[in-house]
Amino acid sequence: MIWTAFLLGFLGSFHCLGMCGPIALAVSAKDNSRFLRNKIIYNLGRTVTYSILGALIGLIGFSLALAGIQQWISIVMGSLILLMAFFYKSSERLITQSGLYGGVNKLKSKLGYFLKKGGTPAFFASGLLNGLLPCGMVYIALIASLALQSPLEGAMYMFFFGLGTTPMLIVVMISGKILSLSIRTKLTNALPYFAMFIGILFIVRGMGLGINFISPKLPVFSEGNLTTEITVCH
Repeated sequence: MIWTAFLLGFLGSFHCLGMCGPIALAVSAKDNSRFLRNKIIYNLGRTVTYSILGALIGLIGFSLALAGIQQWISIVMGSLILLMAFFYKSSERLITQSGLYGGVNKLKSKLGYFLKKGGTPAFFASGLLNGLLPCGMVYIALIASLALQSPLEGAMYMFFFGLGTTPMLIVVMISGKILSLSIRTKLTNALPYFAMFIGILFIVRGMGLGINFISPKLPVFSEGNLTTEITVCH
């Protein structure tokens, strides 16, 4: 499942250039002392935020799994990913315009403060804050993290997602140019289809078909009146 996180991040980075591209260029413009170091530091900050969010969401998934509904978690989350991917533009617009993100302007203001300040610590802080900006692809990745039902696996999934978004942003920061809208549109056409593929993977995983790594069996162990479901990977 980890490889899907990297590819989701890589494909998603072309779409996210609209929001993150100008921020990346601002970091690049302020980075006068070191050619590559601070650019990596900034992207590391984003990845750290993603990893922390993945661990927290994975912990929620783990808690739900303890209730004995781990199969349903994977199936429901996979179905939700499918739904978001099928109505991707509508779902992202709903997310970004939601009243839940009334604090986004404050977040952007703080982000702007660190960008103006410059310096390695400020670039790292900018990356940390950037990881909190609303983004449809980030939330699809977080849903997948919840379906993994493990804080460690959730953190790893989001780490590789962040890693996948890094190459394109590094290219933008070095070149000083953002890809044209037409090119980005062509490159992101495959994104919803890949998200659907991930959703199907989680649905199949939750069915417990006994296929190693893809859909492992979920045997039920009973001791007295206590019944526990666990995933067994061979």
